[in-house]
Amino acid sequence: MPVEYIPRTRELYSDFTPYRWVVNEDVPPFTPLKKPIAECRVALISSGGIMYRDQPRFHHEDASYRRIPKNARREELNVWHFGYPTADAQHDPNCVFPLERMRELEADGTIGALCDPAFSFMGGIYSARKVRDELAPRIVDELKAAHADAFYLVPA
Repeated sequence: MPVEYIPRTRELYSDFTPYRWVVNEDVPPFTPLKKPIAECRVALISSGGIMYRDQPRFHHEDASYRRIPKNARREELNVWHFGYPTADAQHDPNCVFPLERMRELEADGTIGALCDPAFSFMGGIYSARKVRDELAPRIVDELKAAHADAFYLVPA
């Protein structure tokens, strides 16, 4: 059953100033890959609230992210997210964090390499400013350090 996102957001943040939905005026430029995807280093990023082993849980307004080793096993992953029913993700994290599928794409040569680590954060952050000024720049820095050519962003 789909989550009614807008009513859920209004309910969760009823104690805050009414939410103003972000309207991005600038259209991001299309940036084609400079080489075939089979030669690219691809990073996995998810807003599904996935955590590795004993990493701390996410909380409301949490602009942090978790680094997940690319060799993490399913039983080493956990999920915490307030914005969607997490039972399916708890049973099989691949539905919001397709780490096993990405490793398969690396193994069969569809992508050149899967960057290590992968990243997860909790989507549904109320403050667009926190995402724009805190979360996104830190992940961009991580992607540059990993020499990622592309990333696969999986929304929850």
